[in-house]
Amino acid sequence: MPDPAALLDRVRRAARQEQFLAILSAEEAVQRFYAALDLSPLPGEAVPLAAALGRVVAETVLAASDAPPFDRASVDGFALRAADTAGAAEGAPVRLRLNAEVLACGVAPAIEVTPGTATAIATGGMLPRGADAVAMIEHTELDEGPEGPVLLLARPAAPGSCIGFAGSDIARGETLLRPGTLITSREIGMLAAAGHGTVQVVRKPRVAVLSTGDELVPPGTPLPPGGIPDSNAAMLAAAVAEHGGEPVPMGILPDDEAALEAAVRAALAGADLVVMSGGTSKGAGDVSHRIISRLGPPGVLVHGVALKPGKPLCLAAVGKQPLVVLPGFPTSAVFTFQEFVVPVIRALAGLPPREEQAVEAQLAVRLPSEVGRVEYVMVSLAEGEAGGRIAFPLGKGSGSVTAFAQADGFFAIPALDQGVAAGMPVSVRLIGGAVRPPDLVLIGSHCTGLDAVLEALAAEGWRARTLAVGSLGGLAAAKRGECDLAPAHLLDPASGAYNTPFLSQGLRLVPGWQRLQGVAFRPGDARFEGLDGPAAVARASADLSCLLVNRNAGSGTRILLDGLLGGARPAGYANQPKSHNAVAAAVAQGRADWGVCIETVARAYGLGFLPLADEVYDFFLPEARAGRPGVQAFLRALATEDVRARLRALGFAPVAGA
Repeated sequence: MPDPAALLDRVRRAARQEQFLAILSAEEAVQRFYAALDLSPLPGEAVPLAAALGRVVAETVLAASDAPPFDRASVDGFALRAADTAGAAEGAPVRLRLNAEVLACGVAPAIEVTPGTATAIATGGMLPRGADAVAMIEHTELDEGPEGPVLLLARPAAPGSCIGFAGSDIARGETLLRPGTLITSREIGMLAAAGHGTVQVVRKPRVAVLSTGDELVPPGTPLPPGGIPDSNAAMLAAAVAEHGGEPVPMGILPDDEAALEAAVRAALAGADLVVMSGGTSKGAGDVSHRIISRLGPPGVLVHGVALKPGKPLCLAAVGKQPLVVLPGFPTSAVFTFQEFVVPVIRALAGLPPREEQAVEAQLAVRLPSEVGRVEYVMVSLAEGEAGGRIAFPLGKGSGSVTAFAQADGFFAIPALDQGVAAGMPVSVRLIGGAVRPPDLVLIGSHCTGLDAVLEALAAEGWRARTLAVGSLGGLAAAKRGECDLAPAHLLDPASGAYNTPFLSQGLRLVPGWQRLQGVAFRPGDARFEGLDGPAAVARASADLSCLLVNRNAGSGTRILLDGLLGGARPAGYANQPKSHNAVAAAVAQGRADWGVCIETVARAYGLGFLPLADEVYDFFLPEARAGRPGVQAFLRALATEDVRARLRALGFAPVAGA
């Protein structure tokens, strides 16, 4: 117990002290407090994936490997050539000789699928050379022929059907996560699938929690006369952890100035933020103000806020280190902690503010659905021209890791509905509390150079959403006003010009960069060595044993290749993955012999490369969105020398005027 004479002396000193320095509005208090602090996220630290849940990404994370790492079957069935199934019908099934192997998961194919043959394959099995489709087992029957088992197929299979292409979900070198991303179970699954065992995350802010008052006792302890349980410390420590901090309990301090000062100094030395409860208002226990004044400038910034409850709040800083003294009453302590301290903790931890849990949005495109069961649709949200939200379905398929990781939320299509029409309102249930639409939406062709620009924007706090749907898909979205920018590399065969011929009313073209497209092949393949790009295309397309891995219709690469082929359909033409990485993976793994991709991807896979064209990667910009802050920030970043240097380091040549 304190000495009665010392207690009386403190009472007399407190009686002479002004109760508060000045009463400020909550807005003024916040402005003054935050202006004195450095609210940047704390430095990063590497943690294993098992410890990354709820943390915030500190550095850009690139995929270390493709997911899936090879072309694989998405159903149980038979790998075959789609051309062999033309004309198949219930009454006139196609007969294919069955190869003598079964491709279960983890089994490397040893037999090429040649014309007229098929290979049994399990879901997840590696697609064999020569195959460009998988027929579902439900659509087949087996028969015995003179040379062994024969597969009977009663319906045709389209090229690429029931195949998950290498890199179609995650492409090696693709930006997986950018700084500021909150890691949930979705991101952990994506990191693991992309070959990462650890991740750099923002260090949790250490928050020292002190309780002051002679009347306080630890919870669960028998109360002496005049004693009360210290509920504030337990409550505040839990709130610190809830908002991304690491609580550092410092215990209960008596109303003794010397002991409290020593404890506060120790807390400042071992924590990023110090929170005290009690000792803020005029009275015998008010020693915090005097202690803070001795710790160093700027000291007390706010002492008294026009709030009920919470008027006695004291906000201070020692250097850039925040120190907060909360009122002692639990209700006041909780209220002021949530209003003034939580934003500081979350900022230091790199976390966004908490947001609402559900929003209304308009569906961007028509979405069919199978009648008979409820369908949950993952969507990304963007802001429409009229200010409402637009929901973009993420159609990467059931095997995708990134669809769930990239989604803002999901909505349900009832079991009896056949789908939802474009423009219809949907109620989106949010994932992880995300609700704020991104500052910038890009829909179109993806390029690793784009990641360099968006990384620079992320460093400034801008949030971007990218949806890779191909150049033509992006152009269509731009014409409908559904995106801010549509990256594209569209070649007009008639003029030989990129992108400009595709401009229409209401669109302008933002210059981007040049990148080199060419033929990728395995080093040492004599069929390509010593040739230039066009000659290689001509020779390979005429060689039936030389398998092509093509690109999907609507992509700029497909348009370029079709122009070079002049109507020819070389072996493997129907094999049509949707990314440069999938092309390179197929060639590197021997499932194809050549394909067209950009040079940076070919080099990343250790492939030979024969240049075909210096193509231009530009951005279609809807005029109605040109003044949006996110668009202006993108244009500024694209013009900076820092971003241009990053692009050159990646092997791209920024276009003059970009």
